[in-house]
Amino acid sequence: MPRPLYQVKAEFFKTLGHPVRIRVLELLGHREHAVSEMLPEVGVEAANLSQQLAVLRRAGLVTTRKEGSAVYYSLTSPRVAELLGVARSILTEVLIEQVELIQDLQAPSSPR
Repeated sequence: MPRPLYQVKAEFFKTLGHPVRIRVLELLGHREHAVSEMLPEVGVEAANLSQQLAVLRRAGLVTTRKEGSAVYYSLTSPRVAELLGVARSILTEVLIEQVELIQDLQAPSSPR
């Protein structure tokens, strides 16, 4: 019996639910990167980065190619970068609304 689409979507978003994976996908949204290039940008140990890349690879979000001893990663679809851009836009809108609410709360109340 096939899984419901909402369950598959939830698993997809769960895959995205790690800061290292998000950072990796952001980097790959610009261009392919070798693992050695990503390490200083991501700021984790090589073993941790390798684990997170494996999760992204199993989910079908990244692909690899080997050149000599270097392994290069890239996005399987430009839509992954688009999704991250949409998420950024949504977060920006939410934060702007929160700032406006805080400003309203901090404004001196008018006398009655």
